[in-house]
Amino acid sequence: NLAPDGAVAKITGKEGLWFEGQALVYDSEELMMEGFIRGDIRKGTGTKYVIVVRYEGPRGGPGMPEMLKPTGTIVGAGLSQDCALITDGRFSGASHGFIVGHVCPEAAVGGPIALVENGDIISVKLTTNGGSGTLTLHVTDDELNERRTKWQLPAKASLPKKGYLRKYVQCVQSASNGCITDG
Repeated sequence: NLAPDGAVAKITGKEGLWFEGQALVYDSEELMMEGFIRGDIRKGTGTKYVIVVRYEGPRGGPGMPEMLKPTGTIVGAGLSQDCALITDGRFSGASHGFIVGHVCPEAAVGGPIALVENGDIISVKLTTNGGSGTLTLHVTDDELNERRTKWQLPAKASLPKKGYLRKYVQCVQSASNGCITDG
């Protein structure tokens, strides 16, 4: 229910195929890094976290920036067994850990990832045979519907006022559509 139009998991095999934890939600990569410096994410607490970095998708980013800094920080701090990371952004080949990106629909268009709150329980179940996994936000449909009525696009992800970036945000499609070319 967290990625109804799909997502991409980058798993090497060392992470396992299942992760469940409490959501720690950040509306940008920069805010996640500030939270890490502040001590929101620490080793030795006994709590498993699913770090949610949203508003980094094609429209919200804009341009779907890669999340190398968050994944590098998690792994570098020795937290790869205690934290998973979910984002509507993307990952590079250098990213490591239990990571799920390209969550669609993205937060900037009101996708379910925009409705996640700190403390929500999220579980990720992956498959190795190319089948479908699951990305589940353990919140009732009634609660999600209530959150949806209160949701507003944050200023960070709002439409630029002018220029090429505005045109890009108006025209960009969901990451679930892939690359569309004329030839």
